[in-house]
Amino acid sequence: MTEYFDVLDENGIKTGAIKPREEVHRDGDWHRAVYVWILNSKKELLLQKRSPEKDSHPNFWDISAAGHVLAGKNSLETAVREVEEELGLKIKESDLEYLYSYNHRTIQNNGTFINGGVYDEYLLKIDLDLSNLKLQKEEVSDVKFINYVELEELVKNGDPTIVPHPNSYSRIFKIVHKRYNKTPQSGVS
Repeated sequence: MTEYFDVLDENGIKTGAIKPREEVHRDGDWHRAVYVWILNSKKELLLQKRSPEKDSHPNFWDISAAGHVLAGKNSLETAVREVEEELGLKIKESDLEYLYSYNHRTIQNNGTFINGGVYDEYLLKIDLDLSNLKLQKEEVSDVKFINYVELEELVKNGDPTIVPHPNSYSRIFKIVHKRYNKTPQSGVS
């Protein structure tokens, strides 16, 4: 089934054009996508291992759940849909905390795959039994929890098995550090 995306300008505003996924990535058009970070009470972030059939970063560890916003849809409903599709986890929009948005462009596969994403990122705080998740085999081959400090160190050292998301990692680590490394005198929350 062909997915269609709203084509955006670099500010994330819809241009009125709608194009198939393949054309958007071939032409490098800006389009909206979502990332959902899942954080448990042990200060661990959930990573998913991308399916070997993915057209970008196959077999790499990646953000908990992610996906493109389909034409006519919004990022919040997409985030809920992607968590359910990829992980088999039913959540509500109110379970998600909006974190931030940013633009990032990458060129892969010898210039044949250009990803101009306007990313909306969300946080889902939940404790999960990984054995109860139903992974979407076309998208996800495995999942694991990793302490955010350990993940930060792996990213800092350029671990070649992790999808590079420099803008996303720097932001999520800053947020989690701020929330979990509170000093009594500062009152930071």
